Amino acid sequence: MLVVLTIAFFATALGAQRAYIDGPAQFYWTGVLQGWAGVAIAAWLCWTVARSSAGGRGVADEVIVPMDAGTLMTVLTAASLIVGVAFSGLNLLVQRVVGPIDEWPVALSWVLWLLPMGWLGLANLRLLWRQAGSHAVRALCVLIVPLPLLVGSWLQPIVFWWPEPPEDTSEVRHLRLTDDVLAAQARFTAGAPAPLSPPVPGRVNLYAITYAPHATEDVFMRESAVVAKTLADRFDAGERTVQLVVHPDTATSFPWATPGNLRNTLAQMARVMDRERDVLFIHLTSHGGQDGKLAVSAWPLSLEPVTPGDLKQWLDEAGIKWRVISVSACYSGSWIEPLADDNTLVMTAADADHTSYGCGRRSTLTFFGRAMYEEGMRATWSFKDAHAEARNVIEVREQEAGKTDGYSNPQISEGRAIAPVLERLEQERRAAQAAGHRVEPAREGATSKD
Repeated sequence: MLVVLTIAFFATALGAQRAYIDGPAQFYWTGVLQGWAGVAIAAWLCWTVARSSAGGRGVADEVIVPMDAGTLMTVLTAASLIVGVAFSGLNLLVQRVVGPIDEWPVALSWVLWLLPMGWLGLANLRLLWRQAGSHAVRALCVLIVPLPLLVGSWLQPIVFWWPEPPEDTSEVRHLRLTDDVLAAQARFTAGAPAPLSPPVPGRVNLYAITYAPHATEDVFMRESAVVAKTLADRFDAGERTVQLVVHPDTATSFPWATPGNLRNTLAQMARVMDRERDVLFIHLTSHGGQDGKLAVSAWPLSLEPVTPGDLKQWLDEAGIKWRVISVSACYSGSWIEPLADDNTLVMTAADADHTSYGCGRRSTLTFFGRAMYEEGMRATWSFKDAHAEARNVIEVREQEAGKTDGYSNPQISEGRAIAPVLERLEQERRAAQAAGHRVEPAREGATSKD
């Protein structure tokens, strides 16, 4: 019976997982090798409980009908099968109503994961609790019962199917390593990323780097271009800006956004700029994780993600004193503490606990990129003021778009020493406008729910 139930459990997982995926999927037979650590833990626990109740007496000398270890394990497996079938059907129903699983609200995903785990855990605990022959074994059950469930659903999930990547190259695009691309990137590497204009003596010059390491979604390439244009228009930084971008459309125009190119570009700018007077601006845009790593998608290249610690080390090595760092990514608030100091202004699109918004394939710009650089910086030369205005705009737009996991809550940290430097930069740009230098007016950006 135990063998039959185990086969039925794997068959249910096989069928349910395939039903979750619309379209072609790849089959992985190695799914049958997953989850056995949880089975071993459950079997050991059943054996321990059965031994404790072998005399037919339970806690407080109550009479019980003892089960042997095999019977206990069979009942637990049957319960897992019943709960699995029930909640697989529920998940399929919700998928038909709400849409694909990756589009579900975060709260709904958690509920439909925790509910069966909690239900099954309590059912298993109740059975083993009744069969336990001592208080010590009952305490052991409380501690051990969650482990097989966590192993089977989190550490060693049974995965039989994986969606096949779409054949439509307009949906997912990758780098193409043609002769032209390789030659262009070799030139960028050999001759430094770009020729940079020297600083204008007697004023605060802004040097800028944009870093977009995600090739499969156009939004990050577009954001890099918008930020670069805004800095050129507002701070005369056009010939002092380097765009580092991983994308098929820019592979012969800009150096790839690789950690090595970023480090080399920082060193190059440090050699050109006046490090005691000028300000370096860096904008990093990609998906972000709670571990503080900036997501990379550059296949067939194999690149490491940039972390706040990496960037801090490279800036210190280059000897760049005044720094404005902008991070447009989910959970980007985790970058503030490692980077913040008296000489640095750090701005992020979210706090350390929330996602940002507008970074999908259908997005024109991220919500932060639009509010901060296409709109906010068109009306001011103050990064701090633009960020404050962007916070308000983003909160309204996220509510209108139906963001379900809470306000992204963009963060900012301004060091005491850099504040007067940025004030001087703002005053100089305002004076340049008053003297008749061309400065573009503010533009309204369209609201997007992408």
